[in-house]
Amino acid sequence: MFLRFSLLSCLVATSGAFAPSPALLRRQQRLFMADDSIELEDRRTFMQQSAAAVVGTALATGFSSPQSAAAATSKQWKRVDIPFEDTIYDIAFDDANHGYLVGSRGAFAETNDGGKTWEPRSFANLDPEEEVTYRFQQISFKDGEGWVLGRPSLLLHTKDAGKTWERIPLSPKLPGEPAAIVALGPSKAEMTTTTGAIYTTDNAGRNWKAQVKETIDATLNRISSSGISGASYFTGSIINQVRDDQGAYLAVSSRGNFFLTWEPEDDFWIPHNRGTPRRIQNMGFVEGDIQKGLWMTLNGGKLFISAGEPDLTKDSFDFVEADIKTGGYGITDVAWRTPNEVWAVGGSNTMYVSYDGGKKFSFDKSANDIPGNLYNVKFFPQYNNAGWALGSNGLLMRFEGSA
Repeated sequence: MFLRFSLLSCLVATSGAFAPSPALLRRQQRLFMADDSIELEDRRTFMQQSAAAVVGTALATGFSSPQSAAAATSKQWKRVDIPFEDTIYDIAFDDANHGYLVGSRGAFAETNDGGKTWEPRSFANLDPEEEVTYRFQQISFKDGEGWVLGRPSLLLHTKDAGKTWERIPLSPKLPGEPAAIVALGPSKAEMTTTTGAIYTTDNAGRNWKAQVKETIDATLNRISSSGISGASYFTGSIINQVRDDQGAYLAVSSRGNFFLTWEPEDDFWIPHNRGTPRRIQNMGFVEGDIQKGLWMTLNGGKLFISAGEPDLTKDSFDFVEADIKTGGYGITDVAWRTPNEVWAVGGSNTMYVSYDGGKKFSFDKSANDIPGNLYNVKFFPQYNNAGWALGSNGLLMRFEGSA
């Protein structure tokens, strides 16, 4: 039976100017080189090391830099100045010109010229000292209506393209903490939690309806206690969830040993074996559609893409390793710009491009001289296929095309 819960009354703002999870970012900070024994204190400390030290580490572990592993093909991305130096978690646009950035330490910025320039913004219903304590992790817009999700648990909603925002109190009965939010239309949105619960609202967040009968924790506990041989493999928690354009989801085990899928109308999440001895770092969809395939990045800078349309009822999928010479640097995100053009980003601001659907990648030197790490790459087909890469230290890269 579907679960329905009520939320407290909303606090409405009077004026106003929404990535990877923090746990996933912390893991990625330790995975720029493939040797699991390497422990990096944090990305700032790592990037402040001298070039000689980085080269020395690469030689000691048997890896070369991606620059020497593959010839630089171009510089197709340009850095855009933004009004803060904090990690950027997400970017969203309401139309081709109007959009927002969100990040750590209350970072929030707006553009009205397609992302060429950005202005700092704040939420009128958050005290400045309170706002800086939040990590604004997710932002989503559709037809002038937007949502922002933050940590500690915070949900904000706007009906006027960000001019005013209301704070949506969340029920304490919510299983897990809010993990992601997607705007679906007037007063409609879909929200997931850290336990794999999926909810939809059609009245601007005042009530939510569960779309899955049990959380991922409950599914895994049921499977592991079933007595079936090998069922104990599917235990633990999840570290991140991603949604395709049609509403299907992927979730990766915190241990990186398996993943789960869910499609609309399914009652439960379905666990799948990773099919490789290497640990999963991140996963996503080919061209934003689970029916077109999955991609999977692994420890040691490996990238695998499923061969053909996946059968989501199977325990494991057929993946093919992409030809991408990372020099051991971890890949954090992959995105399809067109059916043939694919971009990947990773540690030490590495960028790669494929023109054959992800079979073979070449190194792109756009961010080669910029310190930091790239965590997300996104394209917006509905807005002239605009592309953005987001990273640490306030790094925002805009896709410019061939140079």
